[in-house]
Amino acid sequence: MKLKISLRGRAIAILARQEISRAELTRKLRPHVEENDDIESLLDELAERHWQSDARYAETYINSKSRIHGNLRLQQSLKQKGVKAELIADYLPNKAEQISNAVAVLQKKYRRPPSDLKEKHKYMHFLAYRGFSMDIINTAMHRAWEESILPEEEFWE
Repeated sequence: MKLKISLRGRAIAILARQEISRAELTRKLRPHVEENDDIESLLDELAERHWQSDARYAETYINSKSRIHGNLRLQQSLKQKGVKAELIADYLPNKAEQISNAVAVLQKKYRRPPSDLKEKHKYMHFLAYRGFSMDIINTAMHRAWEESILPEEEFWE
């Protein structure tokens, strides 16, 4: 016979494994709600005890993903997970951090500067897909290989 786990027990088990947003926790618990269960009061209790926090979740998520993704992608992912925009904005990296992250991602993926316009667009598309804004992309493209020597102008003629 399978033991029946209470809604509170399920919530604690989920939170013990991973940091999770309130909306995701609700989604995971909803299939197990019975007539006399009040999911909102349970979620409020978990938040009061600081066992579940959207702010902590947003901070943790952004810290783990900001080195490989830009702010646009981070915002979109967290909004899909039910985190409020105000909380997200508090933890997003500043412009200087974004530029250094974009340069690092670009140099890791592509070891040399673009040789032509088509390749440059390919590099830019890669960064855009990662969620970096166009001003960050342009700055990163300029800074990524500014130390390296580019081909002379005669090469292009």
